[in-house]
Amino acid sequence: MSEQAWRTWAEQMATGLALVDADLRLRWLNPALVECLELGFRSVAGQPLGLLLDDADEGMARAAKVLAEQRPAHWRAVALAAADGREIGADIALQPFGDGLLLEVHVLAEPSSTGSPLSATLRGFAHEVKNPLAGLRGAAQLLQRRVDNADLQALAGMIIDEADRLGALANRLLHHDGAPQLGPVSIHRLLERLCDLLLAEPAPPQLHHDYDPSVPDLHGDADRLQQVLLNLARNALEAGAHTLTLRTRVEHGARVGERMLRMALRVDVIDDGAGVPVALRDTLFQPLVSGRADGSGLGLALSREIAHEHGGELRYTSRPGHTVFSLYLPLERAHD
Repeated sequence: MSEQAWRTWAEQMATGLALVDADLRLRWLNPALVECLELGFRSVAGQPLGLLLDDADEGMARAAKVLAEQRPAHWRAVALAAADGREIGADIALQPFGDGLLLEVHVLAEPSSTGSPLSATLRGFAHEVKNPLAGLRGAAQLLQRRVDNADLQALAGMIIDEADRLGALANRLLHHDGAPQLGPVSIHRLLERLCDLLLAEPAPPQLHHDYDPSVPDLHGDADRLQQVLLNLARNALEAGAHTLTLRTRVEHGARVGERMLRMALRVDVIDDGAGVPVALRDTLFQPLVSGRADGSGLGLALSREIAHEHGGELRYTSRPGHTVFSLYLPLERAHD
């Protein structure tokens, strides 16, 4: 993709993006970042990157290190300087891009008493997914009406159901502060739905189940958790996996982040693919990090956010031929 084509694509993104040159001067900002900081692009073009940062000197030094080492970095809870003097908290992902750097800015939403904070990554996903979903659903409806074969009608119905699920998820993220729709969730029901979707693929993988029948229902958002499982399975297939094993276990005294959970659910998605490239292992969950040339690097970032939103965590271990992504979710209220 040429830089001009990339910019055309990036201008439609809801996530803030910026390009800086080899001298760490601003070359370009997308409309989302311009709007967030209430800046005029012409007024900042050619200015040092530090102009956007509350602590300009430290920010310039850290960016220079990323550029010199040619390694991606992730800055958490950085203060950005808006035009009206406000400080805006954000997480920033930096990665080498041409002779300069690409910055992806995820503004940290203010906590809401009615729901969880919604990051720019999730808003971007919701915005980008709505239009193609509408077209997909319409095509599936036409197909369902025009075919007589019951199996094909069932497959078209599956497409419609998935389009409706994702459409509802996108609408909630965009219009209701991203508040999860919490309720009882059967993880095994979600896994069986995942299997139905995977078996509908043109070249379906071999699927194995290793379920713990004692796993109780958890409290969560079924649509979002379904998306996590689908993302993990898709990543495995794109890494060349031919066999997937879906495993559930209950763990007592599981440590998740800084907390100790009295009881947690662990869902393992195990595959026999090529594994996670060594060069990506430290940055795998960052947005725009992908092991494929045509990958968006968004799926795992979204999956980790949804896990955190549920008070859980996403981990992995990997070697060629055996990769395990483990989703940890609380089954009881955590204690210190």
